[in-house]
Amino acid sequence: MKKAILTLYGIDANNLASCEALGFGKCFTAYADILEDILECGFNSNSGYTYIALENGISICSAFGRNVEFLVTNFEDGQESFFDNYEDAERFAETLNA
Repeated sequence: MKKAILTLYGIDANNLASCEALGFGKCFTAYADILEDILECGFNSNSGYTYIALENGISICSAFGRNVEFLVTNFEDGQESFFDNYEDAERFAETLNA
């Protein structure tokens, strides 16, 4: 079995801001209740979001260490939709795949 390695993209380990660290903590706490396969994790310097992108197309995000949001991106038109809870994001994502 090949060992998976989790890499945090967009992060300078020598210059990690406290709000980024707090955001990752909140994202991983939310992830603990979901346990879907992870596609990638990182920090988007354009939006200020730390994120965990899941294989099912939903991302767990935190901007500047605030509460998590669940992001669903429509890859056909680029439209991004944010949800306060995973269940709503999951239902919305299913409509995009129908």
